[in-house]
Amino acid sequence: MNRFQPNFTPGKEAKLRFEGSEFFVVTPGDFVRCAVTGKPIPLDQLRYWNVELQEVYSSAALSMGRYVEGLEE
Repeated sequence: MNRFQPNFTPGKEAKLRFEGSEFFVVTPGDFVRCAVTGKPIPLDQLRYWNVELQEVYSSAALSMGRYVEGLEE
Protein backbone atom coordinates (compact mmCIF):
# COMPACT_ATOMS: atom_id res chain seq x y z
CA MET A 1 0.00 0.00 0.00
CA ASN A 2 1.26 3.50 -0.75
CA ARG A 3 0.09 7.04 -0.09
CA PHE A 4 -1.68 7.23 -3.46
CA GLN A 5 -4.06 4.39 -2.63
CA PRO A 6 -7.53 5.45 -1.38
CA ASN A 7 -7.41 4.06 2.16
CA PHE A 8 -3.82 4.96 2.98
CA THR A 9 -3.45 6.07 6.60
CA PRO A 10 0.06 7.18 7.45
CA GLY A 11 1.25 6.93 11.00
CA LYS A 12 -0.46 5.55 14.05
CA GLU A 13 -4.03 5.83 15.31
CA ALA A 14 -4.29 8.08 18.38
CA LYS A 15 -6.50 7.52 21.40
CA LEU A 16 -8.12 10.66 22.81
CA ARG A 17 -10.25 11.69 25.78
CA PHE A 18 -12.82 14.41 25.16
CA GLU A 19 -13.88 17.04 27.67
CA GLY A 20 -16.08 19.93 26.60
CA SER A 21 -14.33 22.07 24.00
CA GLU A 22 -10.98 20.28 24.12
CA PHE A 23 -9.42 16.85 23.89
CA PHE A 24 -6.47 15.19 25.56
CA VAL A 25 -4.12 12.71 23.95
CA VAL A 26 -4.15 9.38 25.82
CA THR A 27 -2.07 7.49 23.24
CA PRO A 28 -0.07 9.58 20.74
CA GLY A 29 -0.79 9.18 17.06
CA ASP A 30 -1.51 10.98 13.82
CA PHE A 31 -5.23 10.32 13.31
CA VAL A 32 -8.48 9.01 14.81
CA ARG A 33 -11.32 7.15 13.08
CA CYS A 34 -14.82 8.52 12.53
CA ALA A 35 -17.28 6.59 14.70
CA VAL A 36 -19.83 6.45 11.88
CA THR A 37 -17.81 5.91 8.69
CA GLY A 38 -14.51 4.53 10.01
CA LYS A 39 -12.61 7.05 7.88
CA PRO A 40 -9.32 8.34 9.31
CA ILE A 41 -9.36 11.96 10.52
CA PRO A 42 -5.98 13.70 10.94
CA LEU A 43 -5.77 15.27 14.40
CA ASP A 44 -5.22 18.73 12.93
CA GLN A 45 -8.58 18.40 11.11
CA LEU A 46 -10.58 17.06 14.07
CA ARG A 47 -13.55 19.37 14.70
CA TYR A 48 -16.50 17.23 15.81
CA TRP A 49 -16.84 14.91 18.81
CA ASN A 50 -19.30 13.79 21.46
CA VAL A 51 -18.11 14.02 25.06
CA GLU A 52 -20.78 11.66 26.46
CA LEU A 53 -20.13 8.93 23.88
CA GLN A 54 -16.39 9.70 23.53
CA GLU A 55 -16.73 9.48 19.73
CA VAL A 56 -15.33 11.53 16.85
CA TYR A 57 -17.03 12.44 13.56
CA SER A 58 -15.67 13.54 10.20
CA SER A 59 -18.43 16.10 9.56
CA ALA A 60 -21.07 18.20 11.27
CA ALA A 61 -23.82 16.24 9.49
CA LEU A 62 -22.57 12.92 10.91
CA SER A 63 -22.27 14.46 14.36
CA MET A 64 -25.85 15.74 14.21
CA GLY A 65 -27.08 12.37 12.92
CA ARG A 66 -25.54 10.59 15.93
CA TYR A 67 -27.04 13.19 18.27
CA VAL A 68 -30.52 12.66 16.80
CA GLU A 69 -30.09 8.87 17.08
CA GLY A 70 -29.35 9.33 20.79
CA LEU A 71 -32.53 11.34 21.28
CA GLU A 72 -34.60 8.57 19.70
CA GLU A 73 -33.27 5.86 22.03
